[in-house]
Formats: sequence, structure tokens, C-alpha cells
Amino acid sequence: MDAHEKEKVKIKLIEEINSTSEKINKYKELSKPIAPENSIGRISRMDAINNKTIVDRMLRNSEEKLKKLKFNLTLIETEDFGNCRKCKKEININRIKLMPEVSTCVKCS
Repeated sequence: MDAHEKEKVKIKLIEEINSTSEKINKYKELSKPIAPENSIGRISRMDAINNKTIVDRMLRNSEEKLKKLKFNLTLIETEDFGNCRKCKKEININRIKLMPEVSTCVKCS
């Protein structure tokens, strides 16, 4: 991977970090507990509990993605960046551009 491609990936990583951080803040707001004193009805309460479960999962996934993005950002200036952490072969640049949080090639994933 040449310096120009690394710069593009670095910009993409920063954009994804910002976007994912915003999502995390939104999910944290949506996953707040539902106060029992709210009179929303039994069915509506069940829907709210189900939705909270889904949002909690999305929050965990986003937090994990953010960790991977930040880790890859710290690696971008190293010579190992862009290489699969399992087989050590170069990861396709299009895969990195599409999912900048990846650290493995398609074969090893």
C-alpha cells in the first residue's frame, strides 16, 4: 500500500470513528431504562423493552467497531498496516476502504 492510499484510508478511518461515536451517543440515549411510572400500556411497554434489547446490541457492536477503528488508526503508520494479522498477506485495499475496521483478509475472516 502506497502513501497516497494510506492517507485515503486514514481519512476514512477518522470519518468512521466520528460517525461511530455519534451512533454510540444516540444508542446510549435510546437505551436508557423505561421508567415504570410512565403509563404507556402493557403492549407498548413490551415493544419498548424489545426495542431496548435491539438498541443495546447495536450499542455493543458499535463500541466494538470503534475500538477496532481506533486500533487500526494507531497502526496506519506502521509497515504492517494493511496486512492480515493471521496469514500476514496483504488485505485487498477495497476491503479496507469498505470496512476500515478489518484486520484480516477475506480468506482468514
